[in-house]
Amino acid sequence: MAIGLKEGARAPNFSMESTQGPVKLGDFKDRYLVLYFYPKDDTPGCTTEAKDFSDLAKEFEKAGATIVGVSRDTMAKHEKFAAKHELAVTLASDEDGTICEAYGVWVEKKNYGRTYMGIERSTFLIGPDKKVIRIWRKVRVKGHAEDVLNVIKSGV
Repeated sequence: MAIGLKEGARAPNFSMESTQGPVKLGDFKDRYLVLYFYPKDDTPGCTTEAKDFSDLAKEFEKAGATIVGVSRDTMAKHEKFAAKHELAVTLASDEDGTICEAYGVWVEKKNYGRTYMGIERSTFLIGPDKKVIRIWRKVRVKGHAEDVLNVIKSGV
């Protein structure tokens, strides 16, 4: 069961369209992959998170890591979002939710008494061996990008 994805397990394979063309797990040989899932383009928390990761993109690159943000938004929305905020991260589209399900981030959420299904803001740090090194669930945006970078720099 995907919900049970644990640190040390092999990362579920994926293949998605992205703002940098098709992207798949196998593309990240000899690199760390920061795969972060977020609810929706151009909403306050998601915009802050994407901008924070973008601001640190060069440092992630120096540390041997690539950042890919994933939501169920369309590629057209991703392109518009990336251009509007001059994002330096790759955004991938999981319109049918298959990848969200595989990583266990498609969950029941509650807001103002309403229950619905949505993406739980989560980040997965995947090593060059395709194993999940670290999982952050129910991410609080403030300071998150720095935290992920510090884990990578610490030599995980």
